[in-house]
Amino acid sequence: MTNREYSSADSLLLNLDKALRTLFGRPQTTGRRNPGDREPEADLDDRQRDHIGRLMRINHTGEVCAQALYQGQALTARDPETRVSMEQSATEENDHLAWCEQRMQELGGRPSLLNPLWYAGSFTIGAVAGAIGDKWSLGFVAETEKQVESHLQSHLDEVPPDDRRSRAILEQMKVDEIEHGEKALAHGGAELPGPIKLAMQLSSKVMTKSVYRL
Repeated sequence: MTNREYSSADSLLLNLDKALRTLFGRPQTTGRRNPGDREPEADLDDRQRDHIGRLMRINHTGEVCAQALYQGQALTARDPETRVSMEQSATEENDHLAWCEQRMQELGGRPSLLNPLWYAGSFTIGAVAGAIGDKWSLGFVAETEKQVESHLQSHLDEVPPDDRRSRAILEQMKVDEIEHGEKALAHGGAELPGPIKLAMQLSSKVMTKSVYRL
């Protein structure tokens, strides 16, 4: 069985389909069970439900950005093995997207109105990083996952201990992000310059503050 060679038009349509599924539909997942489903619902007051729902909205938008980043990088990656690795990680990140959306809805929340904007920006960054070279693209993934890990820990510090449904999701996401970062480094990811890391941190702060409100 031979692998099909996709034309530029094919690739464009495939990425458009992935974008629409990420933003408005049901993207392909690995089929893993939502870890929160194993836990009972906590007795939260309205203020707690609203706050946690907004935190999960931030995580949901973060996963939208992750999808865009991986898809952009896979589009321009030069090494077929790197491209396959990116696509596999993107599918696993779709699990997170689905889990966050489910928990957000359970808490009475909704997706961010800014998701299309953040998707477009992340896809562009991913495509540029991939075009520059696989080692920098993978380095970008590794640094992104490192910052996401820290971000998830900050949310775990805010979520009440008795909200085990939300905590189970965040904890599994953290495990997966560490694994994705290590995979990127194992495939040859390079250490990013300090100014790039700082720019990524500042962009993350803008995203979290805006998405919490909108």
